[in-house]
Amino acid sequence: MDLGVLTVALGDESLDDALEYLSGIGVDAVELGCGGYPGEDHISREAYLDDEAAQAELLDRVAEHGLRISALATHNNPLHPDEERADRAATEIREAIELAGQLGVDNVNLFSGLPAGSPAGAVPNWITAPWPPEHAEALEYQWEEVAIPRWSALAEHAASHDVDLCIEMHPNMLVYEPTSLIRLREATNERVGANFDPSHLYWQGIDVIEAIRYLGERDAIHHVHAKDTGFYEHNARIKGHLDTTPYTEEADRSWLFRSIGYGHGEEHWKEFVSTLRMVGYEGALSIEHEDSLMSTREGLEKAVDLLNRAVFETEPGDAYWT
Repeated sequence: MDLGVLTVALGDESLDDALEYLSGIGVDAVELGCGGYPGEDHISREAYLDDEAAQAELLDRVAEHGLRISALATHNNPLHPDEERADRAATEIREAIELAGQLGVDNVNLFSGLPAGSPAGAVPNWITAPWPPEHAEALEYQWEEVAIPRWSALAEHAASHDVDLCIEMHPNMLVYEPTSLIRLREATNERVGANFDPSHLYWQGIDVIEAIRYLGERDAIHHVHAKDTGFYEHNARIKGHLDTTPYTEEADRSWLFRSIGYGHGEEHWKEFVSTLRMVGYEGALSIEHEDSLMSTREGLEKAVDLLNRAVFETEPGDAYWT
């Protein structure tokens, strides 16, 4: 397995400076934002799409530092009820797919997006219960009339470019847990799978190891984020884990995104990577730094330090003892 980093957290640095720094701390791969919420600090789709010379220069720069590109990232909402916003997000995804194919990058990381609850709706509607009955009806509309048709077209585009679509299961999106990911995959094609980010699953009460097994048994893990979540039960005991408190009001939240090891210990992360190997995943563990209690560099370096002790650097040998 490779240790990777989503470089968005280093967006205030040049690409060359970011690559030099990451190579120096022992990182093997980079995930580059190219649109949507991750932005385009390090690569622009317009600057690289269909430009073979620019693409070769980018790949050379990455390789000079002993790195590879594990994925391109363009998280946005292609199901937004505002058609202009939805079309813009879908264009970003299609162009990211094309650029990934041209660069020889296997993965495009993204969100499923979220529709409104009806054709008349103007705001995305995250439905978390089937009652009252109009909520179940709205959920069916979201899937059958919006998500499946739009994602079927995107999945076909990905298949034509030999690229995987790696959906990050995220609350406030239609796909936010493993069974909804599998529903979308089965309704489209096998190019649709997970960018498995455990941080969003922990606070939903999902057993992350079981989720790896569930998705891995269905060959549905295409890419993995390494990001932790810490719990603050003195707050959760009062308001639960559905917490709308701003992320910057750390002391009042029920949970926070944390650097690796600050939510779950080293033993958990060793089980995490061991289970990934059991289900056949040998790609990148792409560290996403979103810990508001420490700086980007400190968070990345602490994450790399722990994960270096957890990841496997070699292939397993023969089970000579059997």
